[in-house]
Amino acid sequence: MGQSASAAFHREASLTLLSSSAFLSGEEFIDEIAANWDYTAEVPDECLAYIFQFLGPGDRNRCSLVCKRWFRVDGWSRHRLSLNAQSEIVSSLPSILTRFDSVTRLALRCSRKSISITDDDLLTISIRCKNLARLKLRGCREITDEGMSAFAQNSKNLRKLSCGSCMFGAKALNAVLNHCKNLEELSVKRLRGIHDGAEPIRPGAAATSLKMIGLKELVNGQSFAPLVVESENLKTLRIIHCLGDWDSVLQLIGNRNRNNNPLMEIHLERLQVSDIGLSAVANCAKIENLHIVKTPECSNYGLVCVAKNCKLMRKLHIDGWRTNRIGDEGLIAVAKHCPNLQELVLIGVNATHLSLSAIACNCSKLERLALCGSSTIGDTEIACIAAKCMALKKLCIKGCPISDIAIEALGSGCPNLIKIKVRKCRGVSSDAGEWLRAQRGSILINVVAFDIDYGFEASVSDGGVHEIGVEFSQAVGQVTGADASTSSNGEPELH
Repeated sequence: MGQSASAAFHREASLTLLSSSAFLSGEEFIDEIAANWDYTAEVPDECLAYIFQFLGPGDRNRCSLVCKRWFRVDGWSRHRLSLNAQSEIVSSLPSILTRFDSVTRLALRCSRKSISITDDDLLTISIRCKNLARLKLRGCREITDEGMSAFAQNSKNLRKLSCGSCMFGAKALNAVLNHCKNLEELSVKRLRGIHDGAEPIRPGAAATSLKMIGLKELVNGQSFAPLVVESENLKTLRIIHCLGDWDSVLQLIGNRNRNNNPLMEIHLERLQVSDIGLSAVANCAKIENLHIVKTPECSNYGLVCVAKNCKLMRKLHIDGWRTNRIGDEGLIAVAKHCPNLQELVLIGVNATHLSLSAIACNCSKLERLALCGSSTIGDTEIACIAAKCMALKKLCIKGCPISDIAIEALGSGCPNLIKIKVRKCRGVSSDAGEWLRAQRGSILINVVAFDIDYGFEASVSDGGVHEIGVEFSQAVGQVTGADASTSSNGEPELH
């Protein structure tokens, strides 16, 4: 009988495959077949989604293009989404929100030179993203008070809000605080709508849920005073580079519920605050983490008050800005009253062996130490640390007048060290670094001779805590250095 052209073609192809496979070993033949086999076909969608969680955004986007199934699984299982919030995205917004219908964390960013999405677009987002718990807005200048108010009414499950370089103001924030009763974190940076005479911002329905407030680069930050004072369970307060006198605000915080104030972390940076405010902070006896950064009116007196009352202190960061107002007296008080200290960062603070010896002897849990930009920390001080800081794991020395003698002391001291970083110290040679590596090869050592690394004076005087520090691993906390990034709110990353 005759044979169709199609059947003849398939028969010929089969014969070709069989004849070619005759020249392959059994293992190679299996590999050839396996190359066209979808190993994920039997993997449940839930397991595939779990695997996707371990991928970064770029890899995950590429995975979504593999096949229709992966595209679908990536869509319903993606909970974090970051969008370029320019006006050009408006036409695509419905399809994006349809595909990613399980988003709980959304970031909307727009550059300065572009027009952002509007109130109507934000309203669409609030309607489509029913499970939204975290929202970050950056540079969305077309969003107004009315738009944020409408968004808040539809986003009652919101737990975290971060907004920066936007044009809305107090009315918008009060709407969020009144409608989002589960709001836990609020971060505000360069908010243009907070002007003179603006209505005070109060916690409203979020009075008991708010746990973190971050204020940065605000002209009228005092508008937030009622919010800070009336948030009953506030644990973290960060005020960075906000204009105005903050002593009175800190006094209100310190006087509120003095016997059971829940505050555990306070970050004060580039503020008009004096020992009056710092003494008020001392009333918050549960404080474990304190940053005093570039506040030139704060002195030993304020630090002594804090040390005497905040005996649970675990992390202390001080950037004295070379004013010489904080030194041995305040640090000795810390050594005497804060035995649980685990992390100490001193920048531009002229401490000597008197205070460092007291800290080394009394703070037996000290694991992380950074000494930067101090003219009084030399070989004697480092030798004291090497001999007495038994629990120390990470040490950074930057811009201090130490020599190879200090490096030799570290060769046999601090038995639990896992990382040493020495930079921009004039008296330290490259040979000292090699010697230290030979002595303690089991630890991570970064020693850079001064003649290789220039520009110390500028970095100390202008950069402060953001450019000087020690990189601590995520397991035990991180203080960013010159070659590390800072967090979105401008402070050193501490995990």
